[in-house]
Amino acid sequence: MKTLKTLKAELMARPGVRAEYEAQADEFAMARELIAARTRAGLTQADVAERMGTTQSTVARLEGGKATPSLRSVQRYAQAIGCRAVVRLEHA
Repeated sequence: MKTLKTLKAELMARPGVRAEYEAQADEFAMARELIAARTRAGLTQADVAERMGTTQSTVARLEGGKATPSLRSVQRYAQAIGCRAVVRLEHA
């Protein structure tokens, strides 16, 4: 049986897969940041949803990394976990 690490290495060896993965790097980074901040706050997705006045599935979609959430959604999420959203621009 293959491990996740082995499978990922095999998939990343394919040029098309690697390119698509790299194209979504910003979305994955956003998802990791949201999840890490929620975890540091000691909250579940259901807790955040209740504080945002939305559903747990909406919070799961925000954290899913498949699409970039709106700035307003990130601000609401941040407020729900006791944080402040900050936008920073960096040179490529």
